[in-house]
Amino acid sequence: MITRRGLLKIFGGLITAGFASSAYAVVFEPLLRLRVTTHRIVPSGWPEGLKLRLVALADIHACEPWMSARRIKAICDHANTLDGDLIVLLGDYASGMNLVTDYVHSQDWARAMSGLSAPLGVHAILGNHDYWEDRTFQRNPSVETFGETALKAVGIPVHVNKAVRLRKDGIGFWLAGLGDQLALLPGARFGRRTFAGVDDLPATLAQVSDDAPVILLAHEPDIFPRIPDRVAVTLSGHTHGGQVRLFGYSPVVPSRFGNRFAYGHVVENGRHLCVSGGLGCSIAPVRFGSPPEIMFVELG
Repeated sequence: MITRRGLLKIFGGLITAGFASSAYAVVFEPLLRLRVTTHRIVPSGWPEGLKLRLVALADIHACEPWMSARRIKAICDHANTLDGDLIVLLGDYASGMNLVTDYVHSQDWARAMSGLSAPLGVHAILGNHDYWEDRTFQRNPSVETFGETALKAVGIPVHVNKAVRLRKDGIGFWLAGLGDQLALLPGARFGRRTFAGVDDLPATLAQVSDDAPVILLAHEPDIFPRIPDRVAVTLSGHTHGGQVRLFGYSPVVPSRFGNRFAYGHVVENGRHLCVSGGLGCSIAPVRFGSPPEIMFVELG
C-alpha cells in the first residue's frame, strides 16, 4: 500500500527526472556532446585498390548560443584530425531557428570553416535553410545565395547540380553535388503555390563521362529511391536523426518517408545511403538520443 508520503516521493522523483531529462536534451546533448560515427562500405563494382576516407559535416545551423562560430571552428579542427581524403559539407549552415540569442553571419560561419583541409579538398552543397533564409534568392532564384557566396569567398567550392572528377592513387572517381530539393518556398509574394526544388539529378549525372564510381551529395535523403545503380553511395543530412531518437526510432522526421531514411547507413536493392545525424538543431534546440556527430565514411 502506497502512503501519502510515498506518493509524494514518487511525484517528486518524476518531476526531478523530468527536469534532468530536459536539461540533458536542451543543454548537454546539443551543446556539449560530439561523436564520430563511422560507416565502412564496399559498393558493388567499386574499383579494386581505391580506398577513400570521407569526412562529412551536416546541418551546422549557425546561431548563438547553440552553434557559435567558435564552436564551429572547434568542430572543424577536430574534423581535420580524422585524416580524411576529402571533406564534404552537406548543407544547412544557416540557422532557421527562432530560439536563439543571436544569429551568426554567413561570413563568420564560413570563416570558421575556412581552416578545413584535406588532400582532395573540401566540397560543399547547400541545404534548404541556406535557401529559405535568403529572401533575395526567394524573390529571384537566378541570384547566388549568400551562403554560396560566403563559402566560395573562403575557397570552398559549392556544387549545385555539378559533378567533378577527382583522383586517388591514380584511380578516378566522381563527386556530384545535387541542388536542394526544397529550395523554393511557397507563398503569394514569391508567386509559388508549393515548395519547389532546384535539383536536377539527370543533368548532374549527365556530366559523368566515364565509368568511374560516383559519390552523390544530396542534402535531403528523399531523393534516394530515384538514385540509379550508377551511383556508388549517396551522402545526406537534413533529418538530424529526428533530433529525438529512442531505440532506433524517431517520432518526428522531416521526410515523407518517415524513419526509412531518418539516420545511418541504409542499403536498398544493393544501393547505399548514409544519412548524418548532423551537428546543429532546427525548429527547437533539443537533441535526445541523437547527439551532434561528424560522419566518417570509408569506401573500398
